[in-house]
Amino acid sequence: MSSSSPTSPQSEKQTLFIASLIIFWYSSNIGVLLLNKLLLSNYGFSFPIFLTMCHMSACAVLSYVSIVFLKIVPFQRIRSRSQFLRIATLSIVFCGSVVGGNISLRYLPVSFNQAVGATTPFFTALFAYMITQKREAWTTYGCLVPVVAGVVIASGGEPSFHLYGFIMCISATAARAFKSVLQGVLLSNEGEKLNSMNLLLYMSPIAVLALLPATLIMEPNVIDATITLAMTHRHLVLLILINSIMAYGANLLNFLVTKHTSALTLQVLGNAKGAVAVVISILLFRNPVTFIGIAGYAMTVMGVVAYGESKRRSK
Repeated sequence: MSSSSPTSPQSEKQTLFIASLIIFWYSSNIGVLLLNKLLLSNYGFSFPIFLTMCHMSACAVLSYVSIVFLKIVPFQRIRSRSQFLRIATLSIVFCGSVVGGNISLRYLPVSFNQAVGATTPFFTALFAYMITQKREAWTTYGCLVPVVAGVVIASGGEPSFHLYGFIMCISATAARAFKSVLQGVLLSNEGEKLNSMNLLLYMSPIAVLALLPATLIMEPNVIDATITLAMTHRHLVLLILINSIMAYGANLLNFLVTKHTSALTLQVLGNAKGAVAVVISILLFRNPVTFIGIAGYAMTVMGVVAYGESKRRSK
């Protein structure tokens, strides 16, 4: 009894700390998603490229403060020009996935957006095979069938289906998976590997530089439109600021949750997070859903869970 009592409060503190991290992680991820939808659809702020640039700007500034001043993680320097070029390539792909996701939210409800986003493992397996020739067990590939079939069913049962929004959402999902595989290839050298926070520190400014000309060309009236909208919606600028800070918070908390939990826990939490986001978005935005749509999404999630379990067992 006496030997276990000193460790008990420490263990309780650790459990409470991890539980708090998970709650904040859920809140920031789901919060960014819902605020994006609110701004891009309900507020009429139809500037997804500029919004992404705001996110990247916040990530650049807050990453620098967190790493250089607060020393949340050790600062890792870029060692070579080739490493910088690889990071820049990753940044452009990452940028494209975020912009595509934000554009899709203008046209699709969050629930369907999340259903399509759940197909990430399918694209990851596809790109891993195409780029690295990495093969999985046939049972693992078999688990991807319900992942894709579920989205096909959900698409057929989605009352708010929008083709352009769907194409952008699928493109964003594919780009996210491509970035994941590409990161493993480009930063495979042990001496050049960066943790996710340092990678964000370098990718964010590059993303801002790429998004600035894109914003000026494709959304030239964004400043005037934002000022006009801000006169109608008093809290618009504050919401954009909160949204941008939360985008960084989501990345930071994802890093911390990954650090303090196991890969299996993270996988389970990630799957549950999508389902929680769907439920909250339906309650908040009251978008119409059908039994077929819900069944399709459930099939996709079950396929993702089975895929993760199959990969874990095959290791």
